[in-house]
Amino acid sequence: MNKPAANESDVLVIGGGLHGSSSAFHLARRGVSVTVLEADYIGRHASGVNAGGVRTLGRPVPEIPLALMSREIWHNIVETVGDEAGFVASGQLKIAETEAELDECRERVALLESHGFTHEKIIDRETLRELEPAITPHVTGGIWVEHDGYALPFRATTAFRIAAQRHGAVFHEGTPVTRIEQVGERWIAHTPRGVFSAAQLVVTAGAWAGELAAQAGEPVPVHPEGLMLMVTHRVAPFCRATLGATGRPLSFKQFDNGTVVIGGKLIGIADLPGRHGEVDFGRLVKSANTVVDLFPHLRHLGINRAWAGVEAFTDDSLPVISRSKRASNLTYSFGYCGSGFQLGPGCGKLVSELVLDGVASLPLDAFAIDRFEALNGAPVAAS
Repeated sequence: MNKPAANESDVLVIGGGLHGSSSAFHLARRGVSVTVLEADYIGRHASGVNAGGVRTLGRPVPEIPLALMSREIWHNIVETVGDEAGFVASGQLKIAETEAELDECRERVALLESHGFTHEKIIDRETLRELEPAITPHVTGGIWVEHDGYALPFRATTAFRIAAQRHGAVFHEGTPVTRIEQVGERWIAHTPRGVFSAAQLVVTAGAWAGELAAQAGEPVPVHPEGLMLMVTHRVAPFCRATLGATGRPLSFKQFDNGTVVIGGKLIGIADLPGRHGEVDFGRLVKSANTVVDLFPHLRHLGINRAWAGVEAFTDDSLPVISRSKRASNLTYSFGYCGSGFQLGPGCGKLVSELVLDGVASLPLDAFAIDRFEALNGAPVAAS
């Protein structure tokens, strides 16, 4: 292709988090020119402040093929982007604390097996405590996924950005998009730093994507939430797997340096116009109590810091991964509801296929942007 003029490219990506950077990487390595516009800095919000779970465990059934495909990329992350991104195949464990919760786990695994998925395995109390001897004796079992793990969110996002740049992608930070419009066959993005244009537009703007979709005539019932994390002081090694719980929110892991990161869709305060999330310490206390219930020896472990970012949540808890139904050459990828980190590498590939091939290599009907429309075909107003 001919070299584009200044501020012009083949594809314009709005949002430079993991999904935007991954989309830019997969697009650029197929030979198209890509420009990424990021309102803040790369990895500022959901991509930089999540718990880093590389998790196929507990996914909604429609997401499982995407999660399994993306996990393969995580296991080959060095070959893909030239950086290990902090990926550790620790395994992930969902703990049951009562017999009723263990029954829920059995029902979940049976449901997946009925769909042909066998990656989640039921384990009993004894096996769970063999995996994690420090855990409280009251646990009854759980679900184990051996090949899941975690990675470092900011490092992973940066790795995809650098890999995209090696293939020629251009990133503009501090460049919020205030308005999009289609003029003829080109998409125009208006920013305080000038006008950018491209033949194809990709919206990966997280909590701010709903505003852009509405400008394109496709309002989506999406709302922002502030997601929180906290990290403890160092403690002697006691936990190898990444842990979640059946009956209460939890995402829990110990790093090699001894610190423990605690998350699990901890909802804080989202300030969408101000572009930041605020920590709600009252809610953090509940999560800290969960950790102490499971590992009583941590009762006096201090918290080093806590932080928050902003993420988009949809009404049906599934993301939008879709070509526009109302405009040409427009593709969306947003609304990952606090669980999008693991999907980033794979969904970036799927987005590149939607843009360049018109169809993705995995079914995406469950994530279509028009699924929220009422039976009469009228769009549902954004919340």
